[in-house]
This record gives sequence, C-alpha cells and structure tokens, in this order.
Amino acid sequence: MLDTIFLVGGLLLILWGANALTDGAASVAKRFNISNLVIGLTIVAFGTSAPEFVISFISSLNGSAELAIGNVVGSNIFNCLMIVGVTAIVAPIPVGKGTLAKEIPLCVLSSIVLFLCANDVLLDGGTTNVINRSNGLMLLCFFAIFMGYTFAIAKNGSDEEEGEIRSMPMWKSTLLILLGLGALIGGGQLFVDGASGIARSLGVSESVIGLTLVAGGTSLPELATSVSAALKKNPSMAIGNAIGSNLFNAFAVLGASATISDLPLGGITNFDLVTLIVASALLWIAGFFMGKRIITRPEGILMVLCYVGYTTYLIMQQ
Repeated sequence: MLDTIFLVGGLLLILWGANALTDGAASVAKRFNISNLVIGLTIVAFGTSAPEFVISFISSLNGSAELAIGNVVGSNIFNCLMIVGVTAIVAPIPVGKGTLAKEIPLCVLSSIVLFLCANDVLLDGGTTNVINRSNGLMLLCFFAIFMGYTFAIAKNGSDEEEGEIRSMPMWKSTLLILLGLGALIGGGQLFVDGASGIARSLGVSESVIGLTLVAGGTSLPELATSVSAALKKNPSMAIGNAIGSNLFNAFAVLGASATISDLPLGGITNFDLVTLIVASALLWIAGFFMGKRIITRPEGILMVLCYVGYTTYLIMQQ
C-alpha cells in the first residue's frame, strides 16, 4: 500500500513540478527577450520529457539500471504506438513531407543506435550487455547534433510563433522554478522507491516495471498534450510530441544516465529493443501507406493493439 502511495504521489509531484518549472523558466526566458520558438524548442521540450529524465537519472544514481533503461525504451515504445495510435483514433493525423523524410527516420535511427550500444555480447563478444560511459557520451553527441538540426530548420522555416508565454513577476517565476525542481527531485525519488517496492512485492522484475508502469506514467504529459491537440483539431502535434520525446529520451536522458553510471541491461532484452525499432518503423510505414501521408483510425487501432500485445507478452513471461 505504501509503495503505491509513493508511486502515485511521486508521479503527481513530477507532473506538477515539470509544469511549474516549465512555466517559470519560460517566463524568465521571455523577460530576457528570448523568442517563443526558442523557448518551445528548449525549455518546453525539456519540460515534457522531465519525468523520464528525472526517473532515469535517479534510478542510475540508485543503481537501478533496469528501471532507468526500461523507462526510456518503454516510454519510446509507448510514444510510437499508444500516443500516436490513440491520437489517430481521436482524429486522423496528417504527416508532413519533411517529417516523413527527416524526423521519423531520425526516430528510427535513434532506436537502431540504442540497439547497437546495448549489444556488447552480440557485437563484441562481451560477457554482459552494458550501456557504458563512452556510449553515454556518444548519445549526448547525437543529442547535440539533433538540437543543432532543430534550430537550423527553425531558422529556415516559418517565423510564426505559436502560443503565448505567460509572463509573471520575477519573484513568482523564481519561486516556480525552485518549487518545480524540488518537486521533480522529491517526486522522482518517491516514484523510483515505489516502483522498486511494487516490483519486489509482486515478484516482477524492475525491467518489466520500467517498460510498462513507469514508462506509461512518465509519458502521461505527452499523451494528454496529444489527445488535447487532436480534440482541438490539431492532431499533427502528436507526431512532433512523439518524435521529439523519443529523441530526447534516447539521446539526452539515456546519455546523461549512462555518463553518470554504467547501465547493465539486465532484464531488458533484444526483444524489447527490436520492438522499439519495429514501433518506430511502423510509425514511418503508417505515414507512407497509400501515399496519402495520413495516419488513419484503422492504423491507430493497429498501433494500440500492438502495444497491448507487447505488454501482455511481457507480463505473461514473468
């Protein structure tokens, strides 16, 4: 019971903290005349992925490597199949040419890079599969390249700025930033402790808890944002959310976690990593289907069913 309270309470703190930190930091940035576009590409993008970052980072510090890796791999599978799938069920998603030609292939590439980094036994004849510090630094380099690419296309694209950044007094912005950071750190610790305790009490491995429960919980901000956008007749935002979150998770979150401490894969298997590659590829194929560049409701239902099948398989293997 106590572990469940830690899990739910920690998640609520994380979600509130990410929102408070994002609002406060965005307001400060706006005060220094930083454009809405840059704020969206950096502060807001980090804010929606802050739950994954905090939980994986704290799991790494606590020696719960399976929870850290499972959180990233599971969140990325959830993003590709559930977030895009559910959004497509609510409203078919149009996919731009640039997204099909550049952004989604980057998402597939991140899955393949993760597979290569995590396969020491298969590729190098090692004794165990570990994402080590050198892998982590390489992933962070990929993230730096991705951010450079993002700013480049932003400069070349439309100058129209979407959405307004809420301005507030400096003291309030600072307070929100400090409270948000505190909530993220405290909530992250509670969430990891609760998830680990539940795994032990149920006899389920931390890898499965990370791939399912933790991954779904930390992806709630992206799911809520995407469904809300679909209801407001802007479903294409779901693709941007899914791709941006996946790249941030694979390159920045896992890169930073592995730089702090080597991450043995443990119960995270090639089945999970290959599922991530297939999920990313399915997102790509769905956009190409029939040449219409639209992810339809039937395709959305197929994606959701694929995710349900994957989680069912994981639970049955325990």
